[in-house]
Amino acid sequence: MSAETLANDNRLPNAGDDIHQLQTVNSTGNAVTLRDSVEVALKNYFAQLDGAPVTDVYQLVLSEVEAPLLEQVMKYTRNNQTKASTMLGLNRGTLRKKLKQYGLL
Repeated sequence: MSAETLANDNRLPNAGDDIHQLQTVNSTGNAVTLRDSVEVALKNYFAQLDGAPVTDVYQLVLSEVEAPLLEQVMKYTRNNQTKASTMLGLNRGTLRKKLKQYGLL
């Protein structure tokens, strides 16, 4: 994909945009933000609990978001850990630890 195509792709954030502004188009043609998707998933999750005790919701959500994030960034950077760590704003050692944690290394 050329730089011009990327610049004109409104699904991708500009530098400085918040992650919650990442959008995709759902099957009905409506734009859905990552934030909206997480909110809907959590509402559905809590609705199904029916009062059952819950622990580790933070880790549950983090692992559901972090694993595909790491996978896609590694694909985008062609498995270049230095580029990926810079892109993610992580120390390269931290990136390696997370890649191992999710079985991506």
